[in-house]
Amino acid sequence: MASHELDPRTVLVAGGCGYIGSHMVRMLRDQGLQPVVIDNLSTGHADAVQAQELHRGDIGDLPFVRGVLRQTRPACVMHFAAASLVGESTVNPSKYWRNNLSQTLGLLDAMVEAGIQTFIFSSTAAVYGTPHTTPIDESHPCRPINPYGHSKLAVEYLLEDYGQVHGIRSITLRYFNAAGAHPDGSLGERHQPETHLIPLVLQVASGRRDAIARYGSHHATPDGSCVRDYIHVQDLCAAHLLALRRLTAGGQTDTYNLGTGQGHSVNEVIAAARRVTGHPIPVRDDPPRIGDPPVLVADAQRARRALGWAPLYPGLDSILAHAWQWECHARVDQAA
Repeated sequence: MASHELDPRTVLVAGGCGYIGSHMVRMLRDQGLQPVVIDNLSTGHADAVQAQELHRGDIGDLPFVRGVLRQTRPACVMHFAAASLVGESTVNPSKYWRNNLSQTLGLLDAMVEAGIQTFIFSSTAAVYGTPHTTPIDESHPCRPINPYGHSKLAVEYLLEDYGQVHGIRSITLRYFNAAGAHPDGSLGERHQPETHLIPLVLQVASGRRDAIARYGSHHATPDGSCVRDYIHVQDLCAAHLLALRRLTAGGQTDTYNLGTGQGHSVNEVIAAARRVTGHPIPVRDDPPRIGDPPVLVADAQRARRALGWAPLYPGLDSILAHAWQWECHARVDQAA
């Protein structure tokens, strides 16, 4: 399939049934574009996308991906399919290298064969490791401290090589802490198991959990709990849409942080959740987790300047309010 045969309105979304991927599929559809989803449903949910959009399978299965590309002819690939649990990666690194690097290699090879030359990659602040300056900009050294971060950084290097050899133009977006839900309450986080702080806190508020675990209370932070930069999932997807437009207009390979530039401690998140929900949220102190930096806060000025990106939901309360709406729906569904 030659590049001139590609459909400029069609976007392949790898991992499109997952948390962030499903929000991206919705946003692409709302913009009049045609999302095509590949997902093996190991962690995603088929009902998060429209049935006709979903092709179930592995991105590393070259014959399968070839067939999807031949049938749908996307002009760009957005890649959200990955294993993403830091703690799990420290005890099962093989899973992370296979899922995050080997599978991506197969996807890129299928793209090369199909003549697709634009790629948007979901990377992570974990590539930086423990920062020596805060906030972190893109020039900060990349020194991951866990296999998850190592595997994501390896894909970034892979994209450099495929750009030089095969002409693939890519935009890498390094997320800080994705959070929140669709403002209409129809999409949100439903990981099994759930490991992200905000949905866990809200599950305590709704009565689905007894207490929230605070992993360490003596970190080198103002209140002793870990500090993170929480970015609304809708704002993440908006950055992907802007990256797509930049690549479509001939933009070159680049890397951008995505975050608000504001750090919030675990204690601050719990206090905000109590404020938003009106519920008491008991706290349990657990030992610190291996591979957990005390502070991760983004400097995202490059994305603002180059992509024209600005978060619509920069405040913690709006993130929690949307996530709480989703949690209330999830609680009702579970009770039914």
